[in-house]
Amino acid sequence: MDDGGRTRNRGGRPRAPKPTFAERRERRAEVEDVAEVLDAAARFLEVRPRSVHEVRHKLTTMGYRSALVDEIVVRLTDLRYLDDEAFTRAWVESRDRSRPRGEHALRRELRLKGVDRTLVDEVLDQRRNEVRANAVSAGDGGLPSPDDAAAERLLRKKLPAILREPDPRRRRQRAYALLARSGFSPDVCASVGRSVLEDVAATEDGQESDGP
Repeated sequence: MDDGGRTRNRGGRPRAPKPTFAERRERRAEVEDVAEVLDAAARFLEVRPRSVHEVRHKLTTMGYRSALVDEIVVRLTDLRYLDDEAFTRAWVESRDRSRPRGEHALRRELRLKGVDRTLVDEVLDQRRNEVRANAVSAGDGGLPSPDDAAAERLLRKKLPAILREPDPRRRRQRAYALLARSGFSPDVCASVGRSVLEDVAATEDGQESDGP
């Protein structure tokens, strides 16, 4: 580094300073090559699936002109690299599988992704029907809601940490708080927490009665 704070390369010549974000945006605003915008979109999509809104917002924020961004979005949609219906289904399925959330939380997340409300309604209705169909085929007359099923999966996944609390009242509080933070309604938090913890308590009582 020289006395002026500039970085020098191996030959001792000062390197040109990196362009600022504003300068990069200014350069991109002059871009005419569709391939460059397509490449930027492809890199953004490499990390995970994105909604149409996310891609459009990303490219616009980078500074590319709206006309080029629109062209790329249409092209990617035609090629099925962008598909809000598939994105929404994958998002809900991923949450249900690894990080269960209440319907309210799912709607909020998808709204932030710019997914149309009608499409979200459709996907969540199908989720509800699938849960009910599975309950019927399993002989469960209670027909649990998707939120009941998701809340129970989440609570049982986190149960070891909750059971480290010996006080039953505090266990219920912790279970309720966990579910509430994950977007489940108060009714679901209360009913699922009570059901799971009562099941655990009954199991513990049975083990004690079988002891010496």
